[in-house]
Amino acid sequence: MKPITVRTEWDNEAQLWVAVSDDVARLATEHHAFDALVEKLKVMIPELLKANGQQLVEGTQIPFHVFSECDSMTIAV
Repeated sequence: MKPITVRTEWDNEAQLWVAVSDDVARLATEHHAFDALVEKLKVMIPELLKANGQQLVEGTQIPFHVFSECDSMTIAV
């Protein structure tokens, strides 16, 4: 299976990581913690692939790459 690319971006105003993918129809989710977002993706990706009609055999490995972008962050000292 070809690796799935997921793009994430920090929304400074909402204080959330937002994830989308062109490789999985209807994949759009968010979470305030990056690690929790990745865990959420591990559940959502197979569910959406199945919902989109892709046949998945039990135990199938689904590789995915998460690319993140953060325009600016503020550090208080």
